[in-house]
Amino acid sequence: MVHNLPSKALSQGRRLLAVAALAMAIATLAGCASVPPPDGAMNQALAQLQAARDAGAADYAPVDLDYAQSKFRQAQAAMASRKYDEAAALAEESRADSELARAKARLGAARAQNTAKSQENSRMRVEMIDNHANDTVPIPSNVHESETVLPEPTDSTPPPPGGQTQPLNDNQGGQ
Repeated sequence: MVHNLPSKALSQGRRLLAVAALAMAIATLAGCASVPPPDGAMNQALAQLQAARDAGAADYAPVDLDYAQSKFRQAQAAMASRKYDEAAALAEESRADSELARAKARLGAARAQNTAKSQENSRMRVEMIDNHANDTVPIPSNVHESETVLPEPTDSTPPPPGGQTQPLNDNQGGQ
């Protein structure tokens, strides 16, 4: 027995099958293309990681630098597994940790420079005190380095009346 289906029903079935196949193909392509590889995020994370290293993060912020490197390695592994969402998130975390490490490294370097300058100032102060330890006239605190200070007279006798001074003689009254 041969069944004869109307041609209209046959063409609707084929159309339905074709539409379903087309929908499946579009869904498959959309699923693959929904998240592109986060190449830009990976490049930014790598650049920040290098900037942190260059700023001395290994010396001044080793823990934060280690976090950044670890997150970057995890992001690379996620990229290799084509887990692009995860790779993008890890790359962003690595970039943020790198920026923190870089900021801490800059702060640490500035503090070290400040400490070195303070130590140099202290050394110079001690040297100045040692150089002036035998001075008989103390330098007043309100005198700047460029000013000169004359010693106060040690003779406390008042000048003779009329403001005239007498020459000093080695002979106590003789000529």
